[in-house]
Amino acid sequence: MLKPTVGSWGRLLSKVNDRDAAEAILEHKETLGSYHHSIFYIQEYVKKPGRDIRAFQVGPETICAIYRTSPNWITNTARGGSSSNCPITPELADICTRAARACGGGVVALDLFEDPDRGLLVNEVNYTMEFRNSIAPTNVNIPDRMVDFCLDVAAHGWNAANSWKGDQPHLAAISLAEGASA
Repeated sequence: MLKPTVGSWGRLLSKVNDRDAAEAILEHKETLGSYHHSIFYIQEYVKKPGRDIRAFQVGPETICAIYRTSPNWITNTARGGSSSNCPITPELADICTRAARACGGGVVALDLFEDPDRGLLVNEVNYTMEFRNSIAPTNVNIPDRMVDFCLDVAAHGWNAANSWKGDQPHLAAISLAEGASA
């Protein structure tokens, strides 16, 4: 997979199947000339079951999640994928909470893949989330929860709003694989 370092809606993703395809894509990006196209974010392609998971983390809580389903390998709803409610299991809440905390907490959306051999895998942690296709299937008012979090930060501070103990932000390494199961 070759993807932009900044982007949204599943745009400019390339599934690179062989060396010739990789060379053609890299040459094309080099020709574009912008420094944005000269930074390469290369990622393993994970074969997923026709869907991925978009979960929403607000402070210490995974408030809701959706399945994004598509016959295409890009499942983003802005690219034609459909959304449906994804139940928040203890495993999903745990990996989302740990990933959000490892990235500094707050309000984030996480994209996860279901790998048949490795279990849930965090693909991305997004601080610039979109949720238009997520409110109806989850019946969770995501913007209200975001505002509540901001008010909590204003009243009690970042650490308290994230349910972190002490005066210092969490900076220790966190294993996202610890405790994960297939």
